[in-house]
Order: sequence, then C-alpha cells, then structure tokens
Amino acid sequence: MITQTYRVKGMTCGHCVNSVSSEVGALPGVDNVQVDLTSGTVTVASTAALDEQAVRDAVDEAGYELVSA
Repeated sequence: MITQTYRVKGMTCGHCVNSVSSEVGALPGVDNVQVDLTSGTVTVASTAALDEQAVRDAVDEAGYELVSA
C-alpha cells in the first residue's frame, strides 16, 4: 500500500470534499481517499504509485486545482 498526500486549492465545503473524493477514488488502484477541508489536503492510499497527471486530471474534473504533490 502506498500513501500519497496532495494539496488542493478551492475546496470550501462538504460538497467539495465529496466531489474530490469521488473523482480521485475512481482512479485505478485507489483504495481510500481522505480529504481534509481545513488544510486542503487529500491523502490517497493506493496499491501502486499514482501518476501525478492522473490525480491532477481527476481533481480538475471535480472543479478544483492540484497545487502540489
């Protein structure tokens, strides 16, 4: 299991958390997604290292911006 944490810009509410969790959680190999609205972090547990561009695209699809990995 690999755990990676990303910073996401623009999340302000529970709907934001659900959107990001849903999009990132749909990536192949992702087992768990934890979003901390206060810090703007998204922690992802996956079976293999995730491609940063895939995570960036998923966050973008949810309507937010990946700031850093």
